[in-house]
Amino acid sequence: MPDTHVLTEAATSKFVDANGVRIHYNEAGSGAPVILIHGGGPGAGGWSNYNRNMEPLSKQFRVICPDLPGFGKSDMKPLGSAMPGWYAEKMADFMRAIGLKKAHFIGNSLGGMVTLKLALEHPEMVDKMVLMGTGGSLPVFSTFPTEGIKTLLFFYDGPGPSLQRLKGFINQFVYDPSQITDELLEQRMKVALDPRIVANPPMRPNPNVPLDELWRDARLTKLPHETLMIWGREDRVMPIDMAFPLLKQIPRARLFVIPQCGHWAQWEHADEFNRTVSGFFSA
Repeated sequence: MPDTHVLTEAATSKFVDANGVRIHYNEAGSGAPVILIHGGGPGAGGWSNYNRNMEPLSKQFRVICPDLPGFGKSDMKPLGSAMPGWYAEKMADFMRAIGLKKAHFIGNSLGGMVTLKLALEHPEMVDKMVLMGTGGSLPVFSTFPTEGIKTLLFFYDGPGPSLQRLKGFINQFVYDPSQITDELLEQRMKVALDPRIVANPPMRPNPNVPLDELWRDARLTKLPHETLMIWGREDRVMPIDMAFPLLKQIPRARLFVIPQCGHWAQWEHADEFNRTVSGFFSA
């Protein structure tokens, strides 16, 4: 596995005010900017999702890894805000706040949906984009929502958060659950139990604010961006057939499938992921 301890979370940690919302992010490297947007699982955050990628990618790029509001160290997401529209606008505010007009993007799950929405609303701000096990689509054959999505949405309901429930969820992220360490679980559990997040879970469904069905958006067929969709063949959270509606519609989209891989490709197959996205952004 790659060395993930050359960079530290503390040494790369920064904050910025993005139009009234304080956003935490980690930054390293120089060159063309690449923004990494994490998924929406319990305890998720930028560093947690991408700590196996920041150091290798920072050798070629300026890597910027924010915590979406409602996650990690950032401010909370307002109740009743649109999904993923509010996040996309906040990422546009974030880019303006740190002085970026355009960047490459990597988005995992929720982060992929946010990236895609940003490309639809502000196409001039997105260069190339990598959508990894992305939301914003529906599977052609598989049952949906999956058990992983149900756990994600309702982690704070019913019996409430617990280490056992978190472990069950995280185990669905990967093809080989033996890679999941106690340290990773404890780190994510600590974040998941932040009283601010417990009081206002960012992924809890709001019946008054329906989820934006991006796969239905007619503008997909006019997106100019080179798009690489990366999917784990054994993804049990966002099944691989969710790629097909987006692959069919986005003109410059291609699909890269990793065997023996679950939902967290950037973590489970970090070396291959880092090589693949570096080559894609550099071409």
